[in-house]
Amino acid sequence: MIDATQLFPPFAEEMLPGGGHRSFVLKRGQLLRLTDIRGGANVSLTLLNANEKTERLNLPDSLKCQHTAKLTAGHCLYSDMGRVLAAITADTCGWSDSIGGVLCASEVAEKYGQGRFQERRNGFLRNGTDNLLVELGKWGLGLCDLLMTLNLFSRVRVDGDGGLHFVPGNAKAGDYIELYAPMDTLVVLTALQHPMDPNPDYAPQPLKLSWMNADKSVAEHCRTSRPENERGFINTDRLFA
Repeated sequence: MIDATQLFPPFAEEMLPGGGHRSFVLKRGQLLRLTDIRGGANVSLTLLNANEKTERLNLPDSLKCQHTAKLTAGHCLYSDMGRVLAAITADTCGWSDSIGGVLCASEVAEKYGQGRFQERRNGFLRNGTDNLLVELGKWGLGLCDLLMTLNLFSRVRVDGDGGLHFVPGNAKAGDYIELYAPMDTLVVLTALQHPMDPNPDYAPQPLKLSWMNADKSVAEHCRTSRPENERGFINTDRLFA
């Protein structure tokens, strides 16, 4: 696998601390690399059309139209309008979870104990729901706009009886995932532990975010991986025709 950073040197990089949250527009033609610094990271992510925010990530359609139960390199993340919000061009850990969602404040308190800002100040225990809502609020969005989230770097196994099992160690230090934007995509994310992570301690891991200006050929293997993806890219390209 060719290292995209050798072809497209990053024009910006940023460290996202464990428990942190960010939102930004990944412009058409840009590539975002998320790198797990220490291993065991999880990034809860949702996507929207930056220019028409009623168009959002649809994970059931993303799985169904690509005939897969997991999302990894070569797959696309579809909107509810059948367009490609992002293509997963590289993934060294091989699986991202579309099932687990995020925790709310009461669930974090139940799992990790009380950790309010009043007592812990900046060391307070954060939760995915509130972190994502803070970022959505910066774009004029709210609770009704918080829908599906994808957990990058995490794997949940489904057994023959339908039971869900978190798979520890799915991501190692240095693993990375790259997302290419064929349209202007609003990215909203937070770096918190997966809701099913059995670790009893609150210990979200940091990540590095790298932005690159890339050629559309970087996502060609995603476009051609399935006929459905070819149509999804065509639907997306029509926005700019």
